[in-house]
Amino acid sequence: MNISPLTVEDLKQKGWDIFRVSQKLPVNASDEEILNLARTDGRVVITQDLDFSSLVALSGLNRPSLITLRLSASDPDTVTRRLLEMISQLEQLLEKGCAVTIEDTAVRIRNLPIE
Repeated sequence: MNISPLTVEDLKQKGWDIFRVSQKLPVNASDEEILNLARTDGRVVITQDLDFSSLVALSGLNRPSLITLRLSASDPDTVTRRLLEMISQLEQLLEKGCAVTIEDTAVRIRNLPIE
């Protein structure tokens, strides 16, 4: 599932440099194309799609960093709130390269590349 445009807009208003993939790639872009764009542009992928975790793990690369949301509710307010709660704590790790899973009450972090 994609991140809501409302969440993207809320995060932009809070100063995040964020965009939806469909603003830069065709709507039918593959997961690999999305990861390549993020790697090239030095971006972090934020997703609710579990396929990205496997692709990042299998790539053997340390970029792009990935945030996978595994929340019981996926409404824009919940997603935005949880991201804002966590991002300042994760910023330095994301710059180095990591895969983060954010759940309702837990956060798991794996440094990239995953060995």
